[in-house]
Amino acid sequence: MADRNASVISEGGRRHVVDVTALGVTSVLAKTHEDAVIDHTADADERVLVALGYKQEFKRDFSIWSCFSVSFSILGILPSIASTLTYNLAYSGPAGSVWGWIIASVLIQFVALSMAELCSSMPTAGGLYYASAVLAPEGWGPLASWVTGWSNFLGQLTGPVSVGYALAYMILTAAAIGNPDYTIQTWHIYLTLLLILFVSGLITMQSTKIIGRINIVGTWINLIALVIFVIWLPVGAINKPKFQSNETVWTSKGFVNGTDWPIGFATLMGFLSVIWTMSGYDAPFDLSEECSNANVAAPRAIVMTAQLGFYLGFPVILVVAYCVTDIDDVVAGTLGQPMGALCLQVLGPKAGLAMFAINIVAQYCVELGCIIAGSRVIYAYSRDGALPGSKWWKQVNKHTHTPVNALWFDLAINALLGLLMFASPVAIGAVFSIGAIVLDIEPGNLRHL
Repeated sequence: MADRNASVISEGGRRHVVDVTALGVTSVLAKTHEDAVIDHTADADERVLVALGYKQEFKRDFSIWSCFSVSFSILGILPSIASTLTYNLAYSGPAGSVWGWIIASVLIQFVALSMAELCSSMPTAGGLYYASAVLAPEGWGPLASWVTGWSNFLGQLTGPVSVGYALAYMILTAAAIGNPDYTIQTWHIYLTLLLILFVSGLITMQSTKIIGRINIVGTWINLIALVIFVIWLPVGAINKPKFQSNETVWTSKGFVNGTDWPIGFATLMGFLSVIWTMSGYDAPFDLSEECSNANVAAPRAIVMTAQLGFYLGFPVILVVAYCVTDIDDVVAGTLGQPMGALCLQVLGPKAGLAMFAINIVAQYCVELGCIIAGSRVIYAYSRDGALPGSKWWKQVNKHTHTPVNALWFDLAINALLGLLMFASPVAIGAVFSIGAIVLDIEPGNLRHL
């Protein structure tokens, strides 16, 4: 790995050898019997990072709450569920959505707990593929690291365009609700996406301290939006003929197969919504080199994000399942955006547009978090020379102490991926599916090779 013994002996000849085993970290240096050497007195966080084979380049301005805020903003429970109703509600109906959330979320907790344990012993920005190299059986490390690294890279790379595309569609859907004569065109979506990516880049290229504060605000926006939705939609539904019955929401009567596959497989396909919504819990791993007391704070942030995502997302799913009256109109209506159609169906034009606007603001916070996490992954892989052009993408800006080059490289690739929307809805939908699936290829799964 690049920069393994990055620090050099000082001019006075004095050096500090970091004892890898004494720090309680799991390092590749233990396998290669190398020493980590630095030329100055380091704090505990830096000594851990050096023991893992890297030098400290970022400022550690993230606390546990800052790390949690970034990952929770990426979850963006309400807007993420809103973006993926086409999968769970359309594929398996209200009951499939409810039981799918419970089953998939519980299974995800095991992955999150395993990841938190790995993060506690290997708190580095390239944590997932680094852990794969360390944990794999003898001789399998390079392959395990390669598979995990490229899978995670693809997932992080497709995040901003997936979220940005959904956000652009939401903004234009809001315009269509307010102006029924307006017709959404594909090029409108793409230009809106480009604007979103550019403005988001200007925000997320700032210093760690600033983006930490921004994401704390984003966390509160997401929480407030969730509470408003959970209260407002049922209140609006009271004026309708009825809610869905308990039998429709909880029993086999509520499983509506929207695919050509058996209902069991259709329900599994609906897991895509849950996987996508919960996919941000690993962000503290990527941000661990910017976090103070990283081998404690980052793992706790991972667990907090996964747990709260499960608990807070469940009432949103219940509200959707009980309040939806016409599934076909929501998932395949003229608006083309399920959450916008649901708000319009339950709350009416004015109140529905207001609720949908709140969801749009929350969705933008998700976009910012995705870009931050993705840029750190690209930086980490470039630091090890794994990507074409690594010498540029691994540079850390002298003013902000953040990987600005990696961030804009990420956004440029996402702008190009956005062109797939001109091919077909299936093509741009595949980008979302890739992101949802490959992010769950973890080192723990490759340990059994």
